[in-house]
Amino acid sequence: MFDASSPRQAVGQVDAAIVAAALVPALIDQATTDTSGAAWLGLGLYCAVAAGALAVRRRWPLTALGCLLTALATTEVVLAAAETKLSPLAVLPLAFALHAVGAHAPPRRSVLALAGGAALTVLGVGVNHATAPEGWRGGSDVLALVAPLPAAWALGLAARGRRDLLAAAERRADDAERDQRLRAERAAAAERGRIARDMHDVAAHSLTLLVVHAETLRARAGELPPWAREDIDAMALAGRRATAEMRELLGVLRDESGRAAPRGPTPGLDRLPELVREAERAGTPVRPRLAPELGRLTGPAQLAAYRLFQECLANARRHAPGAPVWLDGHVADGLAHVTVHCGAPPADHLPTPGAGSGLVGLRERVTALGGALAAAPTEDGGFEVTATLPTPEGSHVATPG
Repeated sequence: MFDASSPRQAVGQVDAAIVAAALVPALIDQATTDTSGAAWLGLGLYCAVAAGALAVRRRWPLTALGCLLTALATTEVVLAAAETKLSPLAVLPLAFALHAVGAHAPPRRSVLALAGGAALTVLGVGVNHATAPEGWRGGSDVLALVAPLPAAWALGLAARGRRDLLAAAERRADDAERDQRLRAERAAAAERGRIARDMHDVAAHSLTLLVVHAETLRARAGELPPWAREDIDAMALAGRRATAEMRELLGVLRDESGRAAPRGPTPGLDRLPELVREAERAGTPVRPRLAPELGRLTGPAQLAAYRLFQECLANARRHAPGAPVWLDGHVADGLAHVTVHCGAPPADHLPTPGAGSGLVGLRERVTALGGALAAAPTEDGGFEVTATLPTPEGSHVATPG
């Protein structure tokens, strides 16, 4: 399991190691340089300031460098005036601070800080010469100690440049990924347009002809028996509804943004009685047993359940005409459980091959909502489709058995 505090802990451990690497050598060397109480007191105070400065060098690099330089110069001047010597290794914290300035400070301020540090060093040597007795005045030895320090600043500057290059490469990669995603979206939009044209040329035209033929028969309803008139009315109604839904789908496909507004209200479980009546008029007995709690499902979940019932009833009429269909639905454990069971087809019925794309689309719709769908033949020769859909109160998904 990922722990958000782990990176901060790692940075803290690195800082502690750097503080130790910068201060411990000076403490060890002081034992062979000067063991007087004044020397240890001065070194201790300087180490306390250096530890605090190094701890914040990444966040405030210029402040950390200024505090370190001031503390070191003051300590050196005071101890030299008291004829007490500080370990030469006390300059090590300055190397880490200069590296942080080069790596984290803006380049222009970084150069100014380096120049300011040099000026402060010169000023400290001047004060040392004015206050310290002969033999305790710094000169070439101070220059030898501070001369290598700009190398640490240069290394920090190089680290900053490498970090900037990596950030630029990441930005370029993000831009390339975004461009690729835009190209894919344009290609998908073009494909949607092509599909919309094909569907309009084939499916919409055929549905229109179906409605026209049904209306023509309705005009001659007086010559037909009552049962035929009812079936023709149902055929015309189904054709008009399918045409309206097809036009809505074509509108969505043609909209490159994918946000086309529906032309009519999105169907939900409140329209299930219409599906049941249509199925029964077509000769399919339907036994709905739906709990009232299903009415609390969200709009997308109700639409998924409606499409599931619609697809299963259509499949029942095609593959098992006349077989009874049971529609069950209830809510339990934060999930809506929906089951459609179709009885066995008549013995003399010839099976109608299908592509199975309807179930694939249903599974994709249900899975997109965080649910699951299963479909399989039953022992009685029928077919059963089971789906689970999340409810507003539920937060987990159970896979149907």
